[in-house]
Amino acid sequence: MPNKKTNILLAVAFLTLATLACNALLPLPTQDAAPTQGGEPTQIVEPVFTQPQENLPQTEAEVSRVTVEEARVALESGAAIIVDVRSPAAYENNHIAGAISIPLGAIELDPANLEIDKDQWIITYCT
Repeated sequence: MPNKKTNILLAVAFLTLATLACNALLPLPTQDAAPTQGGEPTQIVEPVFTQPQENLPQTEAEVSRVTVEEARVALESGAAIIVDVRSPAAYENNHIAGAISIPLGAIELDPANLEIDKDQWIITYCT
């Protein structure tokens, strides 16, 4: 009669073989399809911009910079709005007085439909 140790070893061996057999039946992933929870490849949707982009900076070096004093004067005179692009939690923790919170992700997702006056000078900050 087999002892308890032998029964455990047989059960472990059976479970291991069953797992290997089940894995052998699974389809192999392809390089061009990223698996998701539903088994379908992830569809990537590129943002559609409704405004011409020829005047937008293409690199960080091309983004114009302003001094704190220039930003303060522009905000106080009504010539500019200050947009804090950090997370809502960071904005709640501390922000420039008068700044509005629009996280960068929201800007990247749908820049054309932001609820701000795009005719004003928009000064963004993230630190």
